[in-house]
Amino acid sequence: MSQTTQDRPVEREAGTPDGGPSLFDPVVLGDLSLRNRVVMAPLTRTRAGASGVPNDLLVEHYGQRAGLGLIITEGTYPTAESRSYPGQPGIVTDEQAAGWRRVADAVHARGGLLVMQVMHGGRVSHTDITGTDRIVAPSAVRLEGEAHTADGKKPYPTPHALTTEEVQQVVADHVAAARRAVDAGLDGVELHSANGYLLHEFLAPTTNQRTDAYGGSPQARARLGVEVATAVAAEIGAGRVGIRISPAHGVQGVAEDDPEDVAATYRALVEGLAPLGLAYLSVLRADLADPLVAELRERFGGPLVANSGFAAPTTREDAEQLVASGAADAVAVGRAAIANPDLVERWRLGAPENEPDGSTFYGTDARGYTDYPALSA
Repeated sequence: MSQTTQDRPVEREAGTPDGGPSLFDPVVLGDLSLRNRVVMAPLTRTRAGASGVPNDLLVEHYGQRAGLGLIITEGTYPTAESRSYPGQPGIVTDEQAAGWRRVADAVHARGGLLVMQVMHGGRVSHTDITGTDRIVAPSAVRLEGEAHTADGKKPYPTPHALTTEEVQQVVADHVAAARRAVDAGLDGVELHSANGYLLHEFLAPTTNQRTDAYGGSPQARARLGVEVATAVAAEIGAGRVGIRISPAHGVQGVAEDDPEDVAATYRALVEGLAPLGLAYLSVLRADLADPLVAELRERFGGPLVANSGFAAPTTREDAEQLVASGAADAVAVGRAAIANPDLVERWRLGAPENEPDGSTFYGTDARGYTDYPALSA
């Protein structure tokens, strides 16, 4: 793996010259005490095989990155019907839970923290992936494009619109997944309400055309996210629960084009979450200086994990500025964490970084997954 060149390594000290927080200072997010403020973003890597059971590759991959302040796992499906990708891990069966226990043990043995992102894929799937007779969504609105199945690309099917009663089962499925994750030794869960998956689909009027209590107004479209978070927090403790959002990100067909509706919808969501005292709110947005982000943070009233790196990688300088300025309590990092298992040490020293190899982001073997060298190598 190639490395970028940077200035001569200079170790970063705790704190900043003006007395503000440093990226390398500890921080508390709910019940989670992080030794630094660099968070590994949830990253789909498709290494769990057909069974969805975390294997030796996942144990090594996550264990290698335990020096990060917090690791958020790749999106993990809570039911067979909610699986989005071949090779995606689940938290449905006893075997999957046992696999995640091995991963958690490996991270904890190196002093790290591990939170599972619970992800219901909604309409972003295909029955060839789920092995079920349907995929589901808020409304029967098909996603344009093709799913990547084990047999090649196939058009996304028209999803089944969940009934009001079935929506309640979605809540129960998230609760059961969170309980299994914590019982398997993970430190908490992150609810995936971003990037075009089910909870995000409920938020947007383009994908949510319902006329029951879960559709119509911004408050109604935000209802499911609030109910899921409330129920999961009651089950495992609010201090172990985070939630990820991506307002107006516009991916996977979830268009949020009306700024007034976006603001009203996400206000309703975070105001419903605020009384719970969740561990953190994670916001994925290219422009984190947007006033909406600051407003949502204030209304949420708890720690903010910022992630600006969906379209472009988050650099050390980006992350340092977000924390030092007070714009975020911690920063979620994707590609740099993929390529540098010892990312925090490299950033602390100002050392050269491995360049990520995009051709191996998705795969089935160790290439581009566990073979990036550490500085000591």
